[in-house]
Amino acid sequence: MANAAPRLTDTAEATGARAQFAGIPLWAAFVPLLALVAALTAGAAGGVWLVALSLLLGAAIMAAVVHAETLAHYLGEPYGTLVLAFAVTVIECSLIVSIMLSEGSSAQALARDTLMAAIMLTINGFVGICLLAGGGRHHTQGYTRSGVSVGLAMLATLAVLTLVLPNFTTSARGPYYSTSQLLFVALVSLIIYASFVVAQTIRHRDFFLFDLSTSDEDEDDGIDHHEPVARRTALLAGALMLPALVAVVLLAKALSPTIEATVSDAGLPRAVVGIIIAALVLAPEGFAALRAARANRVQTSLNLSIGSALATIGLTIPAVAITALVLGLDLQLGLGPSHMVLLGLTLLVSSLTLSTGRTNMMLGVVHLVLFASYLFLSLEP
Repeated sequence: MANAAPRLTDTAEATGARAQFAGIPLWAAFVPLLALVAALTAGAAGGVWLVALSLLLGAAIMAAVVHAETLAHYLGEPYGTLVLAFAVTVIECSLIVSIMLSEGSSAQALARDTLMAAIMLTINGFVGICLLAGGGRHHTQGYTRSGVSVGLAMLATLAVLTLVLPNFTTSARGPYYSTSQLLFVALVSLIIYASFVVAQTIRHRDFFLFDLSTSDEDEDDGIDHHEPVARRTALLAGALMLPALVAVVLLAKALSPTIEATVSDAGLPRAVVGIIIAALVLAPEGFAALRAARANRVQTSLNLSIGSALATIGLTIPAVAITALVLGLDLQLGLGPSHMVLLGLTLLVSSLTLSTGRTNMMLGVVHLVLFASYLFLSLEP
């Protein structure tokens, strides 16, 4: 089985070839710390400071991608993608909980909007872009169907239990779960995600790997085969990835008042704020998935996308459920009719497009159309 991770970004290689610190591009070693300091000291963002924070946010995202791919190359698949997905989701979950603690009842739909945005971003946005970019460069790409099928089955179960079923229960009014139902769904979410992690890393690791030697493509497939990453470099990358991800979240939170004001002034629905912040937080995974697809590692792209969606639900629901129960909040989880239809269509289409073991550009277009439909209906409900 091929255990190589996606190659480091061309930009990182070009920039860091001459200036490196322990095998890490100097800019990637410096940016996370600078961005974290700026995020911790950021006050009201405006004018030049707003531009500076935005630039630092973009740099922190790229640095996180570089460190994640370095770590992935050292650990091998699927451990590298799991580390990135888990780290981003834990920090995203912490952001949601902190907003719930500060805003109280006004944030009762935040978890629902964030979960829906994360699913649409990963399964339609990221997958669509990866299939389109990978197909444009390599025509068709292969992956192992077993792991993708398992991931989609688990995702469909979690998505329906958390975002659809609350609309049809009778113990609580409207799109809400009762206390016992909420605790049950939180427990089930943890069990399913833990099962996925065990399957991905121990029990059925081969389900999430693809051997390119079995591919019918030419031997010169455009993959950049790197020398093994030194242990010291991997440890440094892991240590720097955490502040980079924390900086992304904190900078997104610092910029959120400006985003909220802009959205409000434009007369757009409040849910658009959640979409923007989710896109910023999940950006490192999106860039990593795109680079993997362009390097003919679409298996890694799918592992990241599906794993991120599963982690978002599996870790966020238990955390926000406990927070809501402690604060006495009504946690609104049920989706509206249009978003329920889009979620069901996404799960159905994904089960068809990702069932053959081969991808191409046409499949990417289908997923991107679904993502565009979600964005349009969020702007124009």
